[in-house]
Amino acid sequence: MSRKVVLYIAMSLDGYIAKEDDNLDFLSLVERPGEDFGYADFQHTVDTLIWGRRTYEKVLTFGDTQYLHKDKNVYVLSRSKTGREGHVQFYGGNLKELIATLKQQPGKDIYCDGGGEIVAALLQEDLIDRLIVSIIPHLLGSGIRLFRDGRPEQHLSLKKTLTFPSSSLVQLWYDRVR
Repeated sequence: MSRKVVLYIAMSLDGYIAKEDDNLDFLSLVERPGEDFGYADFQHTVDTLIWGRRTYEKVLTFGDTQYLHKDKNVYVLSRSKTGREGHVQFYGGNLKELIATLKQQPGKDIYCDGGGEIVAALLQEDLIDRLIVSIIPHLLGSGIRLFRDGRPEQHLSLKKTLTFPSSSLVQLWYDRVR
Protein backbone atom coordinates (compact mmCIF):
# COMPACT_ATOMS: atom_id res chain seq x y z
CA MET A 1 0.00 0.00 0.00
CA SER A 2 1.36 3.38 -1.01
CA ARG A 3 2.12 6.06 1.53
CA LYS A 4 -0.39 8.89 1.59
CA VAL A 5 0.23 12.61 1.93
CA VAL A 6 -2.17 13.70 4.67
CA LEU A 7 -3.06 17.28 5.49
CA TYR A 8 -4.06 17.44 9.17
CA ILE A 9 -4.92 21.01 10.01
CA ALA A 10 -7.38 23.27 11.82
CA MET A 11 -9.16 26.29 10.40
CA SER A 12 -11.77 28.79 11.48
CA LEU A 13 -15.29 28.26 10.20
CA ASP A 14 -14.65 30.98 7.61
CA GLY A 15 -11.58 29.18 6.26
CA TYR A 16 -8.53 30.76 7.92
CA ILE A 17 -5.61 28.87 9.46
CA ALA A 18 -4.10 31.95 11.13
CA LYS A 19 -4.44 35.70 11.35
CA GLU A 20 -2.32 37.86 9.00
CA ASP A 21 0.43 38.07 11.65
CA ASP A 22 0.50 34.23 12.00
CA ASN A 23 -1.42 34.50 15.29
CA LEU A 24 -3.01 31.16 16.23
CA ASP A 25 -4.77 32.21 19.44
CA PHE A 26 -8.18 31.21 18.09
CA LEU A 27 -7.11 27.54 18.29
CA SER A 28 -7.14 27.74 22.09
CA LEU A 29 -10.91 28.38 22.03
CA VAL A 30 -11.51 24.64 21.68
CA GLU A 31 -8.92 23.38 24.15
CA ARG A 32 -10.37 21.03 26.74
CA PRO A 33 -8.49 19.04 29.40
CA GLY A 34 -7.74 15.54 28.15
CA GLU A 35 -9.06 16.17 24.61
CA ASP A 36 -6.64 16.08 21.69
CA PHE A 37 -9.23 15.57 18.91
CA GLY A 38 -7.55 12.33 17.80
CA TYR A 39 -4.13 13.92 17.31
CA ALA A 40 -2.15 11.31 19.29
CA ASP A 41 -3.81 8.45 17.41
CA PHE A 42 -3.13 10.22 14.11
CA GLN A 43 0.55 10.62 15.02
CA HIS A 44 0.90 6.81 15.11
CA THR A 45 -0.05 6.66 11.41
CA VAL A 46 2.73 8.97 10.17
CA ASP A 47 6.53 8.94 10.29
CA THR A 48 7.37 11.89 8.08
CA LEU A 49 6.39 15.53 8.42
CA ILE A 50 6.46 18.39 5.92
CA TRP A 51 6.36 21.99 7.11
CA GLY A 52 6.90 25.35 5.56
CA ARG A 53 9.70 27.43 7.06
CA ARG A 54 7.33 29.93 8.70
CA THR A 55 5.35 27.10 10.33
CA TYR A 56 8.57 25.53 11.59
CA GLU A 57 9.72 28.85 13.05
CA LYS A 58 6.32 29.33 14.71
CA VAL A 59 6.53 25.86 16.28
CA LEU A 60 9.96 26.74 17.69
CA THR A 61 8.30 29.58 19.65
CA PHE A 62 5.94 27.15 21.43
CA GLY A 63 8.69 26.05 23.82
CA ASP A 64 7.29 22.50 23.99
CA THR A 65 9.58 20.00 22.25
CA GLN A 66 6.73 17.52 21.65
CA TYR A 67 5.64 19.73 18.75
CA LEU A 68 9.04 19.30 17.06
CA HIS A 69 8.25 15.64 16.26
CA LYS A 70 11.73 14.36 17.08
CA ASP A 71 10.50 10.79 16.42
CA LYS A 72 9.77 11.60 12.76
CA ASN A 73 11.61 12.60 9.62
CA VAL A 74 10.92 16.33 9.32
CA TYR A 75 11.33 18.25 6.08
CA VAL A 76 11.10 22.03 6.22
CA LEU A 77 10.60 23.62 2.83
CA SER A 78 12.73 26.72 2.49
CA ARG A 79 14.04 28.84 -0.35
CA SER A 80 16.92 30.18 1.74
CA LYS A 81 17.89 27.69 4.44
CA THR A 82 19.72 24.44 3.67
CA GLY A 83 21.24 21.55 5.59
CA ARG A 84 20.06 20.04 8.85
CA GLU A 85 19.19 21.16 12.36
CA GLY A 86 19.08 17.99 14.43
CA HIS A 87 16.38 15.76 12.96
CA VAL A 88 15.09 18.53 10.66
CA GLN A 89 16.14 18.54 7.00
CA PHE A 90 15.75 21.82 5.09
CA TYR A 91 14.65 21.25 1.51
CA GLY A 92 14.67 23.81 -1.28
CA GLY A 93 14.13 21.53 -4.25
CA ASN A 94 11.09 20.52 -6.26
CA LEU A 95 8.11 19.65 -4.03
CA LYS A 96 6.69 17.12 -6.49
CA GLU A 97 10.06 15.31 -6.61
CA LEU A 98 10.28 15.24 -2.80
CA ILE A 99 6.81 13.71 -2.50
CA ALA A 100 7.56 11.14 -5.24
CA THR A 101 10.80 10.15 -3.49
CA LEU A 102 9.12 9.86 -0.08
CA LYS A 103 6.24 7.79 -1.48
CA GLN A 104 8.71 5.31 -3.01
CA GLN A 105 10.35 4.73 0.37
CA PRO A 106 8.86 2.29 2.87
CA GLY A 107 7.14 3.87 5.82
CA LYS A 108 3.98 5.29 7.25
CA ASP A 109 1.99 8.20 5.85
CA ILE A 110 3.43 11.68 5.29
CA TYR A 111 1.94 14.46 7.42
CA CYS A 112 1.61 18.02 6.18
CA ASP A 113 0.78 20.61 8.80
CA GLY A 114 1.13 23.77 6.75
CA GLY A 115 1.45 26.55 6.40
CA GLY A 116 -0.67 28.20 3.78
CA GLU A 117 2.00 28.37 1.09
CA ILE A 118 2.85 24.68 1.42
CA VAL A 119 -0.81 23.63 1.38
CA ALA A 120 -1.36 25.78 -1.73
CA ALA A 121 1.66 24.24 -3.45
CA LEU A 122 0.59 20.68 -2.59
CA LEU A 123 -2.94 21.33 -3.83
CA GLN A 124 -1.64 23.04 -6.98
CA GLU A 125 0.33 19.88 -7.81
CA ASP A 126 -2.54 17.58 -6.67
CA LEU A 127 -0.27 15.89 -4.12
CA ILE A 128 -2.61 15.60 -1.11
CA ASP A 129 -4.27 12.19 -0.74
CA ARG A 130 -6.25 12.83 2.45
CA LEU A 131 -7.48 16.00 4.12
CA ILE A 132 -8.32 16.00 7.82
CA VAL A 133 -9.68 19.42 8.64
CA SER A 134 -10.80 20.45 12.11
CA ILE A 135 -13.30 23.30 11.99
CA ILE A 136 -12.95 25.72 14.90
CA PRO A 137 -16.33 27.33 15.69
CA HIS A 138 -15.05 30.86 15.26
CA LEU A 139 -15.16 33.45 12.48
CA LEU A 140 -11.78 35.18 12.13
CA GLY A 141 -12.94 37.56 9.39
CA SER A 142 -9.54 37.71 7.71
CA GLY A 143 -6.14 36.08 7.77
CA ILE A 144 -4.28 33.31 6.01
CA ARG A 145 -6.71 31.18 4.02
CA LEU A 146 -6.42 27.41 4.04
CA PHE A 147 -7.68 27.10 0.46
CA ARG A 148 -6.28 29.73 -1.87
CA ASP A 149 -7.71 30.55 -5.27
CA GLY A 150 -6.12 29.30 -8.47
CA ARG A 151 -5.69 25.60 -7.77
CA PRO A 152 -7.11 22.86 -10.02
CA GLU A 153 -10.43 21.23 -9.18
CA GLN A 154 -10.13 18.10 -7.07
CA HIS A 155 -12.95 15.72 -6.22
CA LEU A 156 -13.04 14.45 -2.64
CA SER A 157 -14.90 11.64 -0.91
CA LEU A 158 -16.03 12.02 2.69
CA LYS A 159 -14.58 9.22 4.83
CA LYS A 160 -15.81 10.28 8.25
CA THR A 161 -16.90 13.14 10.43
CA LEU A 162 -16.18 13.52 14.10
CA THR A 163 -17.95 15.91 16.42
CA PHE A 164 -16.71 17.09 19.77
CA PRO A 165 -19.76 18.56 21.56
CA SER A 166 -17.89 20.07 24.52
CA SER A 167 -15.92 22.37 22.20
CA SER A 168 -18.26 22.45 19.17
CA LEU A 169 -15.31 21.38 16.97
CA VAL A 170 -16.12 19.31 13.90
CA GLN A 171 -13.49 17.23 12.12
CA LEU A 172 -13.91 16.26 8.47
CA TRP A 173 -11.93 13.45 6.81
CA TYR A 174 -11.81 13.46 3.00
CA ASP A 175 -9.88 11.29 0.56
CA ARG A 176 -8.86 12.55 -2.86
CA VAL A 177 -10.74 10.67 -5.59
CA ARG A 178 -8.37 9.78 -8.42
